[in-house]
Amino acid sequence: MHRITIHALACSVLALLGSQTLAAAELSTQTVATGLEHPWALAFLPDGRYLVTERPGRMRTVEAGGRLNAPLKGLPAIAAAGQGGLLDLVLDSDFASNRQLYFCFSEPGQGADRGKNSTALAKARLSADASALENVQILFSQRPKIDSALHFGCRIVERKVNGKPDGSLFLTLGERYKALQEAQNLQTHLGKIVRVNKDGSVPGDNPFAGRPDALAEIWSYGHRNSQGAALGPGDELWMTEHGPQGGDELNRIEPGKNYGWPVITYGENYGGGKIGAGITEKTGMEQPLHYWVPSIATSGLAYLSSERYGVAWKGSFITGALKGMQLQRLQIADGKVTATEVLLPRLGQRVRDVRQGPDGLLYLLTDSSNGQLMRVLATP
Repeated sequence: MHRITIHALACSVLALLGSQTLAAAELSTQTVATGLEHPWALAFLPDGRYLVTERPGRMRTVEAGGRLNAPLKGLPAIAAAGQGGLLDLVLDSDFASNRQLYFCFSEPGQGADRGKNSTALAKARLSADASALENVQILFSQRPKIDSALHFGCRIVERKVNGKPDGSLFLTLGERYKALQEAQNLQTHLGKIVRVNKDGSVPGDNPFAGRPDALAEIWSYGHRNSQGAALGPGDELWMTEHGPQGGDELNRIEPGKNYGWPVITYGENYGGGKIGAGITEKTGMEQPLHYWVPSIATSGLAYLSSERYGVAWKGSFITGALKGMQLQRLQIADGKVTATEVLLPRLGQRVRDVRQGPDGLLYLLTDSSNGQLMRVLATP
């Protein structure tokens, strides 16, 4: 079957729509805070402050005016090296009453696993004065632990059914780079998305629950390294994942499905050359809804439910880009990507996370030793 590139398809769609297509809004950024060391994730506290993770192993509150407060106490041991460290963070849907939050990080191994690490998911309570984490509990640890500082994945999404939280969490897990073939092995957590309950137990309706040949936590498999995840229309889970050299993907995740890595990919080896058989399709493996060649190094993913940037943008996904140093908007209709748009092309900074704030505006974190928290504004 003949295929055109996704970029060409998007351009064709925009050309066909002509004047009916909303041009990219005149966007600007407003710096909220600076001085963050490789910030990774952002959450919005009910009192107007921000909660931010920094990859070297710190979590801190940021005042509405931009002042950075001292790092929180109470974090577990973190293997902060390479791409590893303190990574994603989300507040519980009932945070206003229980002050509970979830975070994921690279967990160092102990005993026979000393020198190895893996992605772990934890929950904790934010103290009343927001200076410490209390009652920290590890909910899930990726198995096996291996010696690698790459591809931790580590995005957390609270699952909803019919618009209401169902008491479970999704966690994206990288294949740790050197163990890429394990993404197809249902007896490891490498290259998977898992779903666990908020107490760490396994939901009985997970697609592989009760199967002796698979780990019960697995929700989907065949993933490389997901750096973005969000709920979209109909409470469906969407995610972005890094390809190798080319082949970043946007996928809509369905339980039990195989998303192909490393058997099928639109990317190639670093420096050139095909991966495996060099194929892009195979029966029983899902096609991405969108892919990027060359790679933009997709990062945080947000679903825009507000109209702060105009009605036409409502219902779009916004992804950050590390290598691309920009945002991109993906227009969605009937579960498909109908157009793409580059936003903030002259930003000049690696974007690590993108979130919609309580005010309906987009916020982003830039990935550097002097990282920034920014607010994205639209010119009236």
